[in-house]
Amino acid sequence: MDGNIILLNLILWPMASAVICYLSGWKKTPYGSEGSTESETEMRVRKHFRDHLVIASIVLECVLYCMCIISASKAGSGLRIDGFCGLGIGFKFEGFRIIYVGVALLMWMMTALFSMEYFEHYRNRNRYYFFYLMTLGATLGVFMSEDLYTAFIFFEIMSFTSYTWVAHDEKPGAMKAAGTYLAVAVIGGLVMLMGLMLLYYCTGTLKIDELYPACHMILDNWNWGSGSPGMIYAAGICILFGFGAKAGMFPLHIWLPKAHPVAPAPASALLSGILTKSGVYGVLILCFEIFRGVKTWGIIMLVLGVLTMFIGAVLAVFSVDLKRTLACSSMSQIGFILTGCATSVFLNEENSLAAAGTVLYMVNHSIFKLVLFMCAGAVYMRLHKLDLNAIRGCGRKNPLLKVCFAAGALGIMGVPLFSGYISKTLIHEGIVEYMHELGGMAMVSIKAVEILFLLSGGMTIGYMIKLFIAIFVEKPSDVAVTEKVGKRFKLTSALALIVPSVIIVVCGCVPSLYIDKLSVFMSDITHAHKIEHISIFSLENLKGFVISLTLGLLVYLFIRKVLMKKENERKVYADCWPKVLDLEELIYRPVLLKLLPGLFAGLFTRLKMTEPLSLFKKVPDLFAALFKALIRLTELIWNGTVKIGKVFGFIVSCFGESVIYSIKKLFFKELVEDKKNPVLEKLYTRFDAGDRVLRIVEATISYSIIWLMLGLIGTLMFLIFY
Repeated sequence: MDGNIILLNLILWPMASAVICYLSGWKKTPYGSEGSTESETEMRVRKHFRDHLVIASIVLECVLYCMCIISASKAGSGLRIDGFCGLGIGFKFEGFRIIYVGVALLMWMMTALFSMEYFEHYRNRNRYYFFYLMTLGATLGVFMSEDLYTAFIFFEIMSFTSYTWVAHDEKPGAMKAAGTYLAVAVIGGLVMLMGLMLLYYCTGTLKIDELYPACHMILDNWNWGSGSPGMIYAAGICILFGFGAKAGMFPLHIWLPKAHPVAPAPASALLSGILTKSGVYGVLILCFEIFRGVKTWGIIMLVLGVLTMFIGAVLAVFSVDLKRTLACSSMSQIGFILTGCATSVFLNEENSLAAAGTVLYMVNHSIFKLVLFMCAGAVYMRLHKLDLNAIRGCGRKNPLLKVCFAAGALGIMGVPLFSGYISKTLIHEGIVEYMHELGGMAMVSIKAVEILFLLSGGMTIGYMIKLFIAIFVEKPSDVAVTEKVGKRFKLTSALALIVPSVIIVVCGCVPSLYIDKLSVFMSDITHAHKIEHISIFSLENLKGFVISLTLGLLVYLFIRKVLMKKENERKVYADCWPKVLDLEELIYRPVLLKLLPGLFAGLFTRLKMTEPLSLFKKVPDLFAALFKALIRLTELIWNGTVKIGKVFGFIVSCFGESVIYSIKKLFFKELVEDKKNPVLEKLYTRFDAGDRVLRIVEATISYSIIWLMLGLIGTLMFLIFY
């Protein structure tokens, strides 16, 4: 162990305090008895002691944070533990890391204060607080990591400990959403691990500070090392898959709109505000340390960023659930950040505006979602409802809730004098700067990006106006709704709402105090120069906001006129988003739970009855069957069997079922009956014997091991023969 030992305590203390707090709130049940001997008063005292102990643990963590800042100048800002998990782990505490560890501690402190009132009548609080503190330690481990291997270890710990937040209520909806969250985390983690293996094979290092020279020796086609540019890109895409899944990047965003509505509000604030930023942190490393100045990577990031930004905003416009709208908003805001990353890649050494805007946007978004999700929690803990039609007008008699929600909403909308305006302006300036640098016809594509940037900003304004008017302006259908939410908060909850709201306003009013210092402080990860001069409130920059504001008012008009319908002589918010466009149900679940298990069920069952080599003789037949299925699909569309509005969904489902049918036709001939239109049948209910085999294969651990082995074999074959 070499370096500043206090850094390790900063990570280990939350995990140790998780055990202490859990034991302090543990229900003492005597041996042989099913009930507790404690009185109701004793139990309440013990629970309050546990809650205060959690806050005391975070306060002590803040003290350790201050000690780390002081000791960094004396004992150094790094710590290395060689030999741990083979490659060893390392931590650093400087620049960006100091800022984001501070942001994380602020968010944990505020949500801990808010949780005291929010969880008063919840069950499983002991479990919640245990994993709440464990996740804090793991999250700090990610942000303080010196290398990608350390980041991966703590990233996976963070994913598993935060899973319990989503599953906290243990209702069917919560368990399904938690399953989706865990599946995305596990698959993303495995793909990221493969990317790290490739990167280490190519460069011989995973240390963040050493990646740029090591990777660019290969990317610039130098005859050095054992790697190639293609392998660096392959590694980068795999790592992006893992980090992007946690960040909520399209098309890996599927967990966001489902996890947030079912998770407790303080957990939602952390999931959206800080855990998604752990994914963005990995993306920053890819963009600033591996692919800095590589235009091909910039194009990849720009496409993904714009899609995430625009689609998230569209989903939020159509949503009628308070927390789901905020979740889709998180996806859209992550898209803004990814767009800033892409612009920074393009601008390379001249990326000071875009880079500062990207990092500042990360910090701002964390604070915005802290405020907004806790406001949503304040509504839910009084009404236990989130549907906009059920909660409309509920906040009319709660001025504190109204002011705090307005601060968060105006911040995320990018209104001048609120901190969101600063970060959006800097990223927009970066886009304009790159557009002028290109010139000619090449600038047309970047102009389209600018238009989508402003349009997405307009949609942000539109759906936030929708939320504010629905909760604080419209008249409620039941007066009791307003009375319940109008009750005063406890002091701890009020502080948790007020402190981040004040930060949003102060940082928005005096940007000159910190923008230039921020760019220097963040240079350890962005490698950007100091911002010399920028007029944040110039007419040119205000013009961008005015355009977004105009578009936002038009979007809200669209919501009132198109997305609301009359019901019992009153307009209500209608859920108009087509359910068929749910990517999880449309693509991911059919592929992972039907297509692939069906394929392997038939494959492994057939291998028991015939010689393995006979499988290769059937490959031409397999492709012929697939080709016939595609021909049949074309005929169905041409003959009008499938309506135009359902063509896309039909293509996906029909092709998937055609592949399954083709596999079963090859390996289960005695089970398959010839039908004129097999792809339209529910194959899994028709073939009882095949379905039985499928269920057996899915239920065995061998199935999981087979997938793991296939992944490892594929990786090894790639490394050997590339």
